[in-house]
Amino acid sequence: MPRPTTRHDLPHAPTHDLPHAPTHGPSDGASDSLSPGPSDRPSPGPSDSPSDGASDDPSVPLAPTPAQTVGPFYGYALPFPGGERIAPAGHPGTVTVHGCVRDGAGAPVPDALLEFWQAGPDGSLTGAPGSLRRDPVTGAVIGRDGVDFTGFGRIPTDADGRYVVRTLPATAPAGCPDAAPYLAVCLFARGLLHHLFTRVYFPEHAAAHAADPLLARLPAERAKTLLARPDGPGRYRFDVHLQQAEDGTYEETVFLAFR
Repeated sequence: MPRPTTRHDLPHAPTHDLPHAPTHGPSDGASDSLSPGPSDRPSPGPSDSPSDGASDDPSVPLAPTPAQTVGPFYGYALPFPGGERIAPAGHPGTVTVHGCVRDGAGAPVPDALLEFWQAGPDGSLTGAPGSLRRDPVTGAVIGRDGVDFTGFGRIPTDADGRYVVRTLPATAPAGCPDAAPYLAVCLFARGLLHHLFTRVYFPEHAAAHAADPLLARLPAERAKTLLARPDGPGRYRFDVHLQQAEDGTYEETVFLAFR
């Protein structure tokens, strides 16, 4: 059972004391007379003292390195051709889900990556293989064959933070009688050391939302952040807000922790 959680300020990466560089003696057989010995080295004068406050005492730890995030590299390695086309080509029931990923200041995130997972039309969670189908000659990922429904998609956001996915209507997973139909979403974005999980529910299943194990545990205002809104025939909009706006104009999207 996923547990709803709220993100706070991003944690800093752990820092460690810098190791001291190892010292080695001459390794090429050269005479010690080529370099001054300890007694021959001049004592450092005032002008030779470190100016940054560092100590020559090896027992005093050096200043920690600043916290940094790694990447993002996923924008180069993870997207694949046709990642946004989950529905088989020409399927009459195809729906479009689109939206924008925004940060705490409301600015679009241009290099986020969203993965969509969903049950098949029969509620099966196995899915057909082939999302990452490769060319047998070149080894390059060429994506789906356009016929089988794999239930998986991977979409990078564009320069305006937007994404579009075309898939089949959501269904509830088999074996979960109280669950409302939904799309599962995994989100990668700049500044995140760990990816985030959320869900997309749809307005036409409002009767099932009251019994859904997740939605039933959320206050109404929080539950709304998981609800896509109609945006034309067969089209829905679902925006992702990584943090709540300081002025309260929008809520942070509910993210899930699996334990």
